[in-house]
Amino acid sequence: MHRGNKAVLEPCETAVPPSSPTSYHLFHEPTDIVFFRKRLLDWYHKEKRELPWRTVAVTESDLDIRTYAVWVSEIMLQQTQVATVINYYQKWMKRWPTVQDLATATLEEVNQMWAGLGYYSRGKRLHEGAQKVMSELKGKMPRTVETLQKQLPGVGRYTAGAIGSIALGQVTGAVDGNVIRVLCRVRAIGADCTSPAVTEALWNIANTLVDPKRPGCFNQAVMELGARVCTPKGPLCSKCPIQAHCHSYHKVQTKQEGNSKRLLGELECAALPDIEDCTESGECKLCPEEPWDSELGVQNFPRKPVKKPPREERTLTFVVARLGEGEEDQFLLTQRPNKGLLAGMWEFPSLLLETESSEKKQKGALCAEVGSMLGLELSTASIQHVGDVVHIFSHIHQTYVVYSICLKDFGVGGKLQSKNRRWVTRSALQEAAVSTGVKKIMKLYDSRETPKGHITKAGKRKTTSGVKKEQQQNSKKPKLSAANSGSKQLSLSSYFKTKTS
Repeated sequence: MHRGNKAVLEPCETAVPPSSPTSYHLFHEPTDIVFFRKRLLDWYHKEKRELPWRTVAVTESDLDIRTYAVWVSEIMLQQTQVATVINYYQKWMKRWPTVQDLATATLEEVNQMWAGLGYYSRGKRLHEGAQKVMSELKGKMPRTVETLQKQLPGVGRYTAGAIGSIALGQVTGAVDGNVIRVLCRVRAIGADCTSPAVTEALWNIANTLVDPKRPGCFNQAVMELGARVCTPKGPLCSKCPIQAHCHSYHKVQTKQEGNSKRLLGELECAALPDIEDCTESGECKLCPEEPWDSELGVQNFPRKPVKKPPREERTLTFVVARLGEGEEDQFLLTQRPNKGLLAGMWEFPSLLLETESSEKKQKGALCAEVGSMLGLELSTASIQHVGDVVHIFSHIHQTYVVYSICLKDFGVGGKLQSKNRRWVTRSALQEAAVSTGVKKIMKLYDSRETPKGHITKAGKRKTTSGVKKEQQQNSKKPKLSAANSGSKQLSLSSYFKTKTS
């Protein structure tokens, strides 16, 4: 990555001529592009945060290691704040410093390292990508934006552009959420920022502006500006290095000046044309359809579509505990399917609650489900209702309805007939590949007053058992597969259909 400060302008075939219908929203003056680059890069070199992946991108001479390190950081940073990623990134790179190291890891080890970071499919795709690099690319990371996007799973247009520019010096833009916000405000692009017209316009602007000598620095500078100055709310326009190029900022200033003059009686006509507007606003695909909101100011841009509300889900969750060896308590975990939400992660036995039902029916379903796993007949009288845990995914508002039971002896339930089920100690559970939702459930379980017969947080247990003697080993019971052993989670309604069939 180059650190020089000389602003360089590419040949102007990328610049849009003033006659373009949308020239107001784009950059068409070579001098504007030169000064935009210089002002932004000068600010970046003075104000940038020192981040571990930026250090690797500058100091690592091995191209494969550098590309791998930037790839890991970009995947982790998707939908996740920088402050959260730093610790995860450092642990990851310490354990798997090269793509070869990651390729030899198991998916469970990857999930365990990723636990708590969210969007767990990202870790799985990194692992798949590393194995592909080793098996199909002879251990060599892709060398171009095109091959990065084509050959690495989970790498789209933005991620390929970021890796390509930062690690490989490829002259390409990179348009993420921060960049969208910055460019929409700078060029007053107010149409839906997810529309094809706006998407292509933003990529054209990014590719026009990117500094050919320092593409990685430039792209990170725009992202840094969006993260720290041109923020979604409360933008710091007075500290913005590219204020002079910002249409939305000048629009705000012009309207404020006009309002002041009207108040002073110096402006007779209130309907004068706004020189800060696009002259093709009636037909322009980049102009906002909604009227300007003076209270929002530059926050009128960008305009996003209304998000679809997350769907509501309720899931019965069963914390099954037993006293382990050395008086240390153990908990039953099951593994989720290898595809879909939280793929391959471990959790407490669960049933999707499709319709509301009585507590008695819920307990009966959980007894049948876990009883079939362990080869036991469980008593509903020994099940305790712990409470509810709410966990928000990007598209699901999940409520876990938590129950618990304590089994009598260490040997009870010891024969698990599936590799997708296991007993783990409390300490091992905290380090296992479990989601934040599972940790919330465990926290609720520990916070409740320990019911009679349940294991305390310290690992000691009060007497009584939640297990009847094994009776009628060959008797017919509902045959329910584990909630996580198939491609879909088992639902409570599925249990009752099975029971009545």
